[in-house]
Amino acid sequence: MTHVPNAEGERQGMTQFDLSGKVAIITGSSRGIGKASAFELAAHGARVVISSRKQEACDAVAAEINARYGEGRAIAVAANIADKAALQHLVDTTRSAFGRIDVLVCNAASNPYYGPQAGIGDDQFRKILDNNIVSNHWLIQMVAPGMTEQRDGSIIIISSIGGLRGSPVIGAYCISKAADMQLARNLAVEFGPSGVRVNCIAPGLIRTDFARVLWEDPERIAAANTRVPLRRIGEPEEIAGAVVFLAASASRFMTGQALVIDGGVTI
Repeated sequence: MTHVPNAEGERQGMTQFDLSGKVAIITGSSRGIGKASAFELAAHGARVVISSRKQEACDAVAAEINARYGEGRAIAVAANIADKAALQHLVDTTRSAFGRIDVLVCNAASNPYYGPQAGIGDDQFRKILDNNIVSNHWLIQMVAPGMTEQRDGSIIIISSIGGLRGSPVIGAYCISKAADMQLARNLAVEFGPSGVRVNCIAPGLIRTDFARVLWEDPERIAAANTRVPLRRIGEPEEIAGAVVFLAASASRFMTGQALVIDGGVTI
């Protein structure tokens, strides 16, 4: 049967991923999933704010985006996610530069401990919870009032399939990522009446610095891939596409969810 294009349907299909006029903050965006997400958001029309701990690294990514998509599409604002004042500066600088915040991507996270839960130190456990949960809570508190006032916004938390499974070696990290999913559910209930959506993405193993020790070892990555239906590791760009989906009107009826992107490993 021949497909006959519907003009209105085709027009909507073209614009569902259009982010023109939108402003997005992406934490941890000097590399990996955060950087890939910033590039994809910019490619779809958004103005983006690059943020990680080091200003020089942020400047370099912002310069790349501006060179590709036009001057003024990206700015760089360094911020340590453990520093509440630095996060407020990130939000304030974004509003000063662009006048609004439409999308927040909470991507930055840390895992300073590898081993059984019995061996983790109090300081290490607190750092994981602070960086992976509390910092997201802070940032969302800072951007939510503006989003609720404009009755539109998308908050995206990069969680992990670790939040869906147990682990004998990264248990605290998994706990924090499960908490991120519940944070999204709670806030989706709170912010939904104001038109603000909150969702998580739960990646599997992705080719980032976080997993470098695994994917640089041919034997270990080969063994890991045998447990993945797609038989390979994921790429940062494959998570970035989901970030665009959740940022755009294409996902306007989706909130409080954890979108799993793991090559099928959790099935």
